[in-house]
Amino acid sequence: MPDRTPFAGDIPPERFVEYGKRLVEWVGEYLAHPERFPVVSRARPGEIAAALPASPPRVGESLDDIIADFERVIVPGITHWNHPGFFAYFSISASVPGILAELLTAALNVNAMLWKTSPAATELEDRALDWLRQMLGIDAGWSGHINDTASISTMLALAAAREAADLGVRDLGMAGRSDLPVLRVYCSEHAHSSVDKAAITLGIGHENVVHVASDAEFRMRPDALREAMRADVARGMRPLAVVATVGTTSTTSIDPVGEIAAVIATAGAVGRTVAATASVARPWLHIDAAYGGTAAIVPEMRHVLDGAELADSIVVNPHKWLFTPIDCSVLYVKQPEILRRAFSLVPEYLVTREQGEVVNLMDYGVQLGRRFRALKLWMVIRAFGEEGLASRIRHHCELAREFAGWVRDEPGWEQMAPVPFSLVCFRHTPSGTSEAEREALNARILERVNMSGRVFLSHTKLNGIYTLRLAIGNIRTERRHVADAWGLLREAARIDGQASRPPTGFVEQTSDKSY
Repeated sequence: MPDRTPFAGDIPPERFVEYGKRLVEWVGEYLAHPERFPVVSRARPGEIAAALPASPPRVGESLDDIIADFERVIVPGITHWNHPGFFAYFSISASVPGILAELLTAALNVNAMLWKTSPAATELEDRALDWLRQMLGIDAGWSGHINDTASISTMLALAAAREAADLGVRDLGMAGRSDLPVLRVYCSEHAHSSVDKAAITLGIGHENVVHVASDAEFRMRPDALREAMRADVARGMRPLAVVATVGTTSTTSIDPVGEIAAVIATAGAVGRTVAATASVARPWLHIDAAYGGTAAIVPEMRHVLDGAELADSIVVNPHKWLFTPIDCSVLYVKQPEILRRAFSLVPEYLVTREQGEVVNLMDYGVQLGRRFRALKLWMVIRAFGEEGLASRIRHHCELAREFAGWVRDEPGWEQMAPVPFSLVCFRHTPSGTSEAEREALNARILERVNMSGRVFLSHTKLNGIYTLRLAIGNIRTERRHVADAWGLLREAARIDGQASRPPTGFVEQTSDKSY
């Protein structure tokens, strides 16, 4: 039966308790046995929409019916990022304390735009991010705030770079100005596409993102950066910002931040010499450590953020590898007043008595409304502690190195990139096959493995070569899940080899290596 609630009120709290217990039990069962669902949804395009009514209900429906449809229609259309066999893209996971925090966040329904609209939301964010700063080994004095994703954090960092250049863009804009030089942003050819999107959004232009060549380990080459900047300045362009990446998207390579910072330090002098423009300033250095930055919590991996003290801004994503439910991206800036100058706009209806003595988080980005994301990060840090978080990250890196060893030891398989974190790039390379045949073969292997429902992997291209990726980052992933993925890969390769093998005159060679 429908819930016969008054038109002017909510469903009674006692019903919330009743159904809340039921859904918490569902979540508990889901977390205990995620393997009962295929990792990748098997839904066909349009199938979920077709199972849903085209029009909204005229009267309220029962929570029993809604929950039943959640299980019948919605769950089959879910690709389970919380599954321990999820190894695609960057594997993420929501931990128990983070999930519980999201429940509390939804109940409180806070808009943390001003300090006054919830003092605890602002001050907890400040304290939780200072805890994270300390765990990462970042110097005191940096200011942090939470955004939804690294795409927004990077866009804000480049907006701050534009403001720091003192070009009057905030007031005058960029269109139709003859006094404004062409602005250039530099990043590795393996940097995340969010850098390009930020340049598009900010009016810098996609063509003005310079993708600097990388070395044999897929890291930005400082010498290539220097030459690119020199050439641009000689043409009257202005180097605005450089984005160095700690954990590139395809391979998780670490750009040499210290060397890049040294190149940037000379950029102002280069500009004055070549362009005879005394106002040319040092470009902004932003570090995209969205994935790899959190590994600095592990004492023996603290080096991944070497050179960070020379940067102007850093982004790390606790929702990637710190077991905090998506979304939670942290942007640290060395000079928060520049970021505030770029975005602060306070109409009369948002003026408060305390604004001169407090931080109003709305001043540091585009959004006015802000979710209370700090609560889940605070609860995750408290529940696991610095040592607990470090041990889990360390374990994932150990599993990745073990998987890479299996690949290297297996005839006909090849590791394609170093393994600085918990991602392995590899491919199947049977003898006697062309590059075109190997690309098609590995694509078939990937499709067959993902169709198993037990694991989910993704791919990239490195120097034009089709490459498989296995990323470990789920808090519930164990060695057996990684071994299962390797077994599925080897089996898929074996089946494909049999399908393409001549029917007679061939004796299969199998490996007896243990994994």
